[in-house]
Amino acid sequence: MNPYALSTLLSSLAVGTITTLSSSHWFLAWVGLEINTLAMTPLMTKTHHPRSTESATKYFLTQAAASALILFSTIMNAWTTGEWTIITMNDNSSTFMLTVALAIKLGIAPFHLWLPDVMQGLNLTTCLILATWQKLAPMSLMIMINHQLNTNLLITMAVLSAVIGGWGGLNQTQIRKMMAYSSIAHLGWMTLVLSFSPNLTTLNLMIYLMLTSSMFLMMTTLNSTNINKLSTSWLKAPLLASSMMITLMALGGLPPTSGFLPKWLILQEMTKQHLGAVSTLMAMSALLSLFFYLRLSYAISLTTAPNTSNSNMTWRMTHTQMQTLPMMITLTTMMLPITPTLLAMLN
Repeated sequence: MNPYALSTLLSSLAVGTITTLSSSHWFLAWVGLEINTLAMTPLMTKTHHPRSTESATKYFLTQAAASALILFSTIMNAWTTGEWTIITMNDNSSTFMLTVALAIKLGIAPFHLWLPDVMQGLNLTTCLILATWQKLAPMSLMIMINHQLNTNLLITMAVLSAVIGGWGGLNQTQIRKMMAYSSIAHLGWMTLVLSFSPNLTTLNLMIYLMLTSSMFLMMTTLNSTNINKLSTSWLKAPLLASSMMITLMALGGLPPTSGFLPKWLILQEMTKQHLGAVSTLMAMSALLSLFFYLRLSYAISLTTAPNTSNSNMTWRMTHTQMQTLPMMITLTTMMLPITPTLLAMLN
């Protein structure tokens, strides 16, 4: 892609998200979401492949439907209450429609079906943007109106997301689809605690962004998109392969990695709210996700490809991603000891 076009599209992505994050008026927030969608669609089609065109079409239609629903619900709310400010969503029907629209934007179950198919047709860098940056604007809107959302609806969507995110990834061989289901499961955890403690949702979002970014950067560096390619990564870069294994354990939520922190705090909060059955179901669905992370870890570290590598020592080559990776891997693995500091910052 032309560098000028690429820089324009990436700037538009940044402007769209910042517009939504900084707005207090529903129309301005909607404009930010639209700029985001319109900047993302050309980025998806830059590989000139039928799969990427299909992904871009699916993404555009889904996001356009969600945007229309957001505009319709906010107009209904303004009609009823006379207010356009984000924090005054007092009409129950409007709030319900808005929750559904933001769930479609994010890919929360049962509105998740577009996400795995769209991510499978994209290259790894665009997948990284879709799985991380594109979650910021809709999730920030949900956090802003958290006190007016229907708690039962959020808990239902959260449990569905965690179960479907774990179950959907079990039989996959493509890593991009696995990461899509991983994203759905993590969004379920964020949605679960949204009504009770939005600070925990923010913390979970931050840690999810770090884990997913480091995972996609490592996949880009190793050029791995399926399990077969991943099994040769030990020959390419042994240190990076072992780091990827630790990152996968963090995504699964195993202590003492950073991924354990949000799950631990969310389950603690749910127990305080006397939601023991929901906590048990979420913990069990996390085991489903952990299974396919362990499957990937096994492919990386405990299997050796049957062929010998004839390439030059690829781990000695310079990679632009390697500049940010050490910091991301450190954050992925070592944030648990500073839990009290993070909680004090959020409170």
